[in-house]
Amino acid sequence: MLHPQDIIRTSIQALVTHKGRSFLTILGIVIGVSAIMIVMSIGGSATELIVKEIQSFGSENVFINPGKPSDGGLFSFSNQSASMLLKSLTEEDVKSLEKKTNVPDATIVNPSVNGSMSISYGPEVRTTTILGTGAYAFEVYNISVNTGRKFTSDEVNEKASVAVIGKNVAKDLFGLQNPIGEKIKIKDQKFKVIGILSTSNSSMFGIDDIALVPYTTMQQYVLGIRYFHEIAIKAKSTEAVPEMVMDIKRVLRENHDIEDPKKDNFIVSTQEDIIKSVDSILNAVTVFLAFVAAISLLVGGIGVMNIMFVSVTERTREIGLRKALGATNGNILSQFLLESIFLTFLGGMLGIIAGSVLTFLITLVASYIMNTHFPFFFSIGGLILGVLVSCGTGILFGIFPARQAAKKSPMEALRSE
Repeated sequence: MLHPQDIIRTSIQALVTHKGRSFLTILGIVIGVSAIMIVMSIGGSATELIVKEIQSFGSENVFINPGKPSDGGLFSFSNQSASMLLKSLTEEDVKSLEKKTNVPDATIVNPSVNGSMSISYGPEVRTTTILGTGAYAFEVYNISVNTGRKFTSDEVNEKASVAVIGKNVAKDLFGLQNPIGEKIKIKDQKFKVIGILSTSNSSMFGIDDIALVPYTTMQQYVLGIRYFHEIAIKAKSTEAVPEMVMDIKRVLRENHDIEDPKKDNFIVSTQEDIIKSVDSILNAVTVFLAFVAAISLLVGGIGVMNIMFVSVTERTREIGLRKALGATNGNILSQFLLESIFLTFLGGMLGIIAGSVLTFLITLVASYIMNTHFPFFFSIGGLILGVLVSCGTGILFGIFPARQAAKKSPMEALRSE
């Protein structure tokens, strides 16, 4: 009868004896677990970064978009009523929301429209996002001007043809030339460049690649529309947001003659709503990709099983000798099963380390490429999943060769060589 420590020592000795075989077996597990760690850690990093960027907009902000809340989120339109829903936010809504008697907790009401279109300066042309917005956009979206100035409320009211552009837009159109005072063309309408945006905040959301113009000018001369794509409202405090949301919904329902909330043709979103939505989507994608990566462990598990079957065949005489000296079927089963678990557990640990190191390097590269701080996130969920899956793989794919070894007759095993 062998003691547990004897079985463990024997299992380790067998693995050390066949270093090359053990290394190749471990390698498959390392790759699988590393993939899980990288996917889940990068997913966590991306979530943390996006949530941080959303929070930079300010927890006092509330955003109103056209669409049906029941359809599942922002800009959600049914096929039959897409055109009608898109036009649901009007100038009348903005004026009603600006009245203190209607929404007493609102300090800023900032409507906006947007579109992706060509912007040119001389022979240079590039396609970019044009945001037609109010003068309060810089405060609401927490963006600032690095060079030049912002446009004013008077310029918005006068439908002035002025623009504030991102640094990448300035670089592509003007190169090393100073763009301040120059005129760019958007859909045959000339706009005077009065400022260049700073990338100190909200860099993930493409601030470097957009152009801001007064929404009045954008509506009349560029898009030819009279409705809005979004209305942003800032509350006097974070605590006032829930009450303000109720006031906003009441005002819009009155304006749109809506009695049943299920028939709302607008979506009111707070920072918390947006974060929950983003977090839910990214978590779902991350978990899905993690399980896809875990499939690679199936290949590693099959490799473990094949190696263990080979090991059982090569060590048939050893098995017979151990049984002749008193080893039971359980001892033999435990020895080979432990060898399998040792291999996969070691592979899992190395995979976690390798995955963490690679994730750290990926975040450094991403931070450099994206010109922002991409946070390093160590996924506890990935660690737990990696350990459980690797050990589970060892047990699942090691039990069959172990049972094969345990069932061998000692006499037949001794006669095998």
